[in-house]
Amino acid sequence: MPVAITAFYAALLALLYVTLSLKVAFFRKNQRVGLGDGGNTQARRLIRAHGNASEYIPIVLILMGLYELNGGHTMLLHGAGSTFFVARMLHAYGLVNSAGASAARFIGATLTFVCLTGLAVLNGLQSLSQLLSLN
Repeated sequence: MPVAITAFYAALLALLYVTLSLKVAFFRKNQRVGLGDGGNTQARRLIRAHGNASEYIPIVLILMGLYELNGGHTMLLHGAGSTFFVARMLHAYGLVNSAGASAARFIGATLTFVCLTGLAVLNGLQSLSQLLSLN
């Protein structure tokens, strides 16, 4: 069974991840920092935005893929995928452009947790329903 919806959002999120990776790489090149942040707070924020994306993107894509493979509703998948993509962009923007709390970072983090929790619940209910129908 194809997972075209998950693949679409995986492609968008991969492009976001590459963008965040390049921001770190160019910053290090321009500041001549070979490893780490060189004590620079802007570098620290760039690195965390990149790292945070690498922490959340895989688990959400796994949950989306499992839900899609098991016959999940396409509109729920699109809702989760598009919301998560916007959430990750907002979070990265807020983290990179503000040393402290920011509305973009807060909204991005909140939407990330909503998507993660929603997909976990959808997968749990879907698998429970399928397991109960086997008996």
